[in-house]
Amino acid sequence: MGGEQYVIGVDFGTLSGRALVVRVSDGAEVGTAVTEYPHGVIERELPGGHGGRGQLPPDWALQVPDDYVTVLRQAVPQAVRAAGIDPGDVIGIGTDFTACTVLPVFADGTPLAEVLEYQDRPHAYVKLWKHHAAQPQADRINALAAERGESWLPRYGGLISSEWEFAKGLQLLEEDPELYQRMDHWVEAADWIIWQLTGNYVRNACTAGYKGIYQDGHYPSREFLAALNPAFADFAEVKLAHQIGQLGEPAGTLSPQAAAWTGLPEGIAVAVGNVDAHVTAPAARAVEPGHMLAIMGTSTCHVMNAEVLAEVPGMCGVVDGGIVAGRYGYEAGQSGVGDIFAWFAENFVPESYREQAAAAGRSVQEHLTVLAESQPVGAHGLIALDWESGNRSVLVDHDLTGLIIGLTLATRPEDVYRALIEATAFGTRKIVETFGASGVPVTEFVAAGGLLKNEFLMQTYANILRMPVHTCASAQAPALGSAIHAAVAAGAYPDVTAAGDAMGGRSARVYRPDEAAADAYDRLYAEYEQLHDYFGRGVNEVMHRLHAMRMEALKT
Repeated sequence: MGGEQYVIGVDFGTLSGRALVVRVSDGAEVGTAVTEYPHGVIERELPGGHGGRGQLPPDWALQVPDDYVTVLRQAVPQAVRAAGIDPGDVIGIGTDFTACTVLPVFADGTPLAEVLEYQDRPHAYVKLWKHHAAQPQADRINALAAERGESWLPRYGGLISSEWEFAKGLQLLEEDPELYQRMDHWVEAADWIIWQLTGNYVRNACTAGYKGIYQDGHYPSREFLAALNPAFADFAEVKLAHQIGQLGEPAGTLSPQAAAWTGLPEGIAVAVGNVDAHVTAPAARAVEPGHMLAIMGTSTCHVMNAEVLAEVPGMCGVVDGGIVAGRYGYEAGQSGVGDIFAWFAENFVPESYREQAAAAGRSVQEHLTVLAESQPVGAHGLIALDWESGNRSVLVDHDLTGLIIGLTLATRPEDVYRALIEATAFGTRKIVETFGASGVPVTEFVAAGGLLKNEFLMQTYANILRMPVHTCASAQAPALGSAIHAAVAAGAYPDVTAAGDAMGGRSARVYRPDEAAADAYDRLYAEYEQLHDYFGRGVNEVMHRLHAMRMEALKT
């Protein structure tokens, strides 16, 4: 292949890992492979059952760390074979991960979950991003930070999430203090996998800032943490703090063990770890200030660069250099999007619809889309709140729940499916408007991720947002973004922006708003806003009361 050089990007998602082989000179994607995690997401019972001791309470979501290594062993060599290239032409590898996905490890990086005596202890396992059982701890962190006027709190929109490192770490301490004492490091999976590749533990700047409350060179103070729980006082300095690597830098080189796993040359560059959303920005050429990128899959993460530092209510965070060096990187998100559609299609669609879908050669969701897309806006008479997995932005409350208003005996499955799509688009509009009102306007909206294949959904977003929706050219944009960072770490490009210009790209497909549909959606959005504030800002606490009743009932 004429002396071409290649890089590998590995995207660790919620259910699987994807390896992508990319040509350094132009970003051409030449081979890919996917490995499903053998244990998937653990939500009900630990592997093996453990005689009933492994039963999980509500809102838990765990994973097995060795599943991630399985991706390295299987997907990477399969992708190289699919590409038909000489592994010796690969100059670097980069990875991205869901976040905050975090695990307790010993000093040498061994996960506690791999020690036989701890395999019946839920807190020994990886806590996946959508583990929301630390909401009580998050509530206490937020209340104390607000009471003390902690300077870092506005950097996170006034609230930190139950998904993040401190809330999950405090939950571990208070529910299994023995394991908390045994662990040496509380590690993001994004960094743990780099540790496995290189033998070096390097904490990436992205998760440290967005998920680890690391601002201006400091974590929350020892005094603050002691006020939460005296045993938590040294959490940041002992369990969390470590060398921090900047995005696009090399974390080290591929170790002999990892070379044997992957079939790649020992000693090639390994990029500092990254988050699946943030790593995608250069792949979509969405690194300019005001260009909001939405990575739309099971959930949606919104990231955007800006030249200014501002306080945006309910944002997930703003970090200097959190996306690319030299700019403030902002993050917001919705904790349930594609997951909501899949939940509805799996649980609330009659068998007759499944038979019709199969006869037409479609999936159930494709069939629902075909039935729903011809309706006039508002014809279903429904409005929904997209909180089946809680609210990440702008309310930052994972005890909120979904809601549908307007159901009648004439309501059909496709009506509800359409209302759920619209609800997620309304949630995105709420985020976009909140950024604008805070002095960080969104000037361009770019979408990437698995939901791009639903053209009706994308057009609905354009109509509701009242702005064009541009699309990323790559169908596997996070993996491409990881490959772009690998190219920078290997020295092929001077920085991530330059590498993205050469290797990333936009699709020619742009969804533009239909004026009549946008006008009609304005009326529905006004109703959404009323419900959003009524149920989400404390006017009616029924969702919290119901959640508390559920938790009490399940404990009996």
